[in-house]
Amino acid sequence: MSETDLTIRELRQRFAARSLSPLEYWLALERHIEAWEPAICALYAYDPEAARQQAKASTDRWMRGATLGVLDGIPATLKELIATKGQPVPLGTRAMDLVPAAEDAPAAARLREDGAVLFAKTTCPDYGMLSSGLSSFHRLSRNPWDTSQNPGGSSAGASAAAAAGYGPLHIGTDIGGSVRLPAGWTGTFGFKPSHGRIPVDPFYVGRCAGPMTRTVEDAAYAMATLSRPDWRDGTSLPPNDFDWTDLDIDVRGLRIGLMLDAGCGLAVDDEVGAAVGAAAQRFKDAGAIVIPVQPVLTREMLDGLDAFWRSRFWADIESLSPERRSKILPYIYAWAEGGASISGAGAIRGFNQTIEMRKSCGSLFTEVDAVISPTNPIVSYPAEWASPTNDPARPFEHICFTVPWNMSEQPASSINCGFSRSGMPVGLQIVGPRFDDMRVLRLSKAFESWTGGVRSWPKPPVR
Repeated sequence: MSETDLTIRELRQRFAARSLSPLEYWLALERHIEAWEPAICALYAYDPEAARQQAKASTDRWMRGATLGVLDGIPATLKELIATKGQPVPLGTRAMDLVPAAEDAPAAARLREDGAVLFAKTTCPDYGMLSSGLSSFHRLSRNPWDTSQNPGGSSAGASAAAAAGYGPLHIGTDIGGSVRLPAGWTGTFGFKPSHGRIPVDPFYVGRCAGPMTRTVEDAAYAMATLSRPDWRDGTSLPPNDFDWTDLDIDVRGLRIGLMLDAGCGLAVDDEVGAAVGAAAQRFKDAGAIVIPVQPVLTREMLDGLDAFWRSRFWADIESLSPERRSKILPYIYAWAEGGASISGAGAIRGFNQTIEMRKSCGSLFTEVDAVISPTNPIVSYPAEWASPTNDPARPFEHICFTVPWNMSEQPASSINCGFSRSGMPVGLQIVGPRFDDMRVLRLSKAFESWTGGVRSWPKPPVR
C-alpha cells in the first residue's frame, strides 16, 4: 500500500511513532496530486507551498508532543462553497465577483483549530445547483474510475479527490444529495449528518456539510472536529460527548426498511437494484429484519420542491445585470428562469411540499429503525452532462432517493456496495432516525466490514 493510501488512524500512529512526519506525508501526497490533477481537475485554489508550511508546523508540534487536535497534520480539502478567510468564494460561477472571504466558515474554522493541513478547495458547479462536475468557472471535474464519466455533484471535486486519494479527508455540502450522490458515483463514503450536527454558514433549508472519505472510520474521526457548535448557525446542535470512533453494532433484530422504488424520478438500473438487493441480504444474514417499504416521495412533492428552489434562486439572481447573468451556466440559468413566472403563493405551496416530505419520512420511521436504498438510480453518465437527464426541464429526477432526508433532517450515508459491469461504483444509502448519527455510522461500518470495503482504488494516469 502506498503512503498516500493511509487512513487517519494509520497516519496518527505513524506520526506518533515518528516513522512518518506530516511534512514527509504531505510531500508524497503532493507528488500524487500532481500525477492525478490534470486528468480529473478536482481542485481550486490549490496551494502546495502553504500546505508545506502547515505540515512543517504540524511536524514540529508532533515532535514536541503538543498537537492541537485529532486531525493535526491530516491534509484536508473544503468544497469551494465553504468560505476560507482571504480566499474568494466563486460559488462555481463566472457571475460572482471574486471578493476574499472575511472569515472562515464553521467547517474551515474547526479544521484549522485542530491543525489540519488545508491545501485546497474542491470544485463545484454554478451555485452548487447540479449533480455534476460541470461549471462555468472551474475546469470540468471528472470521475477517477473513468475520466469520460461524471463524478456527480455538487461536491464534485471532493468526491473525485477522495476517490483519487488526495489525502483521507474532504468536506462537501449537501442540500438534496450533494455529498451522497457523488460519493455513490465515485465509490467513496459520504456522510450527511443530522442537520445542525455540523454547523454551516450560510444556513439554508436542507443544507448541511459532511465528510467524504475512503473509509467510514475516517469520516468518524472528522466528525469529532466538525461537530463542535458554532453560533453562526442558528440550528447548531449542543456540544456532544460521543466517542465518534466507537463503531461497533449488533444488527440482530434491527428492523431495516428496504426501499427500491423512490416513488418518482429515474427508474433504477438493473445493476443498481441487484447490488442493493445483495446488500440487503448481508443485513439479513447478520440477523437484521429487512422489510420492503414504500417510497416517501411523490411527484407532487418533487415538483413542489422544484418550484420552491427555482423561485428562491431566481430571487437571488434577478437583480444581477444582464451581463453577469449571461455568465451563469446556461443549463442552470434556463432552469432558474422558470422561477420568474412563479407567484409568491406558488413558491409557498412549493415550500409546503418540503413539510410533506418531512411528515412522510417521520411516518416511515415509526415502523423501522433504519432504511437502506440505492443512493443513485443509475450507474453513470458522461462527464460533460449537467445532470443525469441533461435536461433543465427535468433537473431533479436523480435525487429522489436522497432529497427527502435533507428535508426531514435525518442522518444518511452513501457507501459502496459493488460495481457495474462497466467497472463503475454503485452506492448504498443508509438512513437513520433524526439525531442518531452514530447509528448510521455504525451500520455503515458494519457493512464495510462485511464487504471489506473498496480494495483497489484508481491509479493515476501514466504520462
